[in-house]
Amino acid sequence: MLLGAIGVGYGFMTSHLSFEEVEHLLAEESHHGGGHGEEAAHAAPTHDAHAVADSHDNHGDTAHAEVDEHKEHVEHVQHQIANRPWSALYVAAFFFMMIALGVLAFYAIQIASQAGWSPVLFRVMEGITAYMLPGALIVLAIAVASGTIGHYNIFIWMDPEVVAHDKLIAGKTGWLNIGGFVIRGLIFIGGWYAYRHFSRKFSIAQDIAEDKSNFKKSFRISAAFLVFFIYTESMMSWDWIMSVDPHWFSTLFGWYVFASMFVSGITVIALITIYLKSRNYLEFVNENHLHDVAKFMFAFSIFWTYLWFSQFMLIWYSNIPEEVTYFVTRFQDYKLPFLGMVVMNFVFPILMLMNADYKRMPWFVVMAGLVILFGHYIDIFNMIMPATVGDRWFIGIPEISSILLFAGLFIFVVFSALTKAPLLVKGYPFRKESEEFHY
Repeated sequence: MLLGAIGVGYGFMTSHLSFEEVEHLLAEESHHGGGHGEEAAHAAPTHDAHAVADSHDNHGDTAHAEVDEHKEHVEHVQHQIANRPWSALYVAAFFFMMIALGVLAFYAIQIASQAGWSPVLFRVMEGITAYMLPGALIVLAIAVASGTIGHYNIFIWMDPEVVAHDKLIAGKTGWLNIGGFVIRGLIFIGGWYAYRHFSRKFSIAQDIAEDKSNFKKSFRISAAFLVFFIYTESMMSWDWIMSVDPHWFSTLFGWYVFASMFVSGITVIALITIYLKSRNYLEFVNENHLHDVAKFMFAFSIFWTYLWFSQFMLIWYSNIPEEVTYFVTRFQDYKLPFLGMVVMNFVFPILMLMNADYKRMPWFVVMAGLVILFGHYIDIFNMIMPATVGDRWFIGIPEISSILLFAGLFIFVVFSALTKAPLLVKGYPFRKESEEFHY
């Protein structure tokens, strides 16, 4: 966490370049060929242009236009560079928050469906969901800070000047405004936390209870929570992710983000379970439990791919300019991470986890899980960065430091929560069935 915090601070300190520094940077890029520097060089006024301007008024107007275009372009790149540490911090914060939220939904599904295989993993899930509250509040705080303390570094709809000159964004101000954004965010977080708080409370109380009343309460609130979750998760994905590109929308986006958070959460359940098992803490977990978790990793990797392809294919096929620009930008400036994440999130899992025997091998599941997690980090990276930093992206100090910061916080919160209660749910009705789970 400390190393990450230092790196994040360094990223912010080095992101504010002066007009002259950005101009010099673009000139160097132009000299080496390609990039925005080449455009800037063409946009820059030359001595010849000024000479002609002295003798011909119409040429003078052209020169002034070139000066304005050059200045506007340099300021645009200057703003993109300043956006990078904010965006890197936001991507990492959202990524770790969505892991905890995905596990919370998976946990609720297990209880509501009265699954018999998974109760021995409940305390691992409860430990992971402890990060949901601080993680979600941090995401909301970064989003709001970027439009108040910062200079509208993530969400351009927070900028009154942009709204005043953009009819499309102005038409969405009934929804996209800071007040509504914060209120909705707090409602989402409040509902998620209420479920996590009471489900954990009932789970621990059931350990020493002589009847099944706490289990019944957990069942009822889990069913109610899943209805609340499916609505709020969609709206959260619109607010916290999709509104980074306020001119673009996808009716499939809520499901797409859900698939990413779900598979990431299940993967982390597998990784933490394997780690605790290796330290002799989960003696009641056997290879069949690991096999089932790995099956979910495999299945939801396929589900994510189905949603990714459905969203991409329909937009590509219809070829509507307002929609297709989202993918054009990513193909032009983000081809490596955009196509690379498809390999990591689909090709790699399907090859690694299709075989049933491999799903029972801890080191194999860990290897596949790490690739899946990195792939879904890149997925979130691809959702945010093109709209905020354009082609100024790089996986460098701001990005790596942000991952270290939130990974450290996530590990600290999760493993602290794991020490607060026994790692086996003792009074849960399906505990014995879960302990004896086999094929």
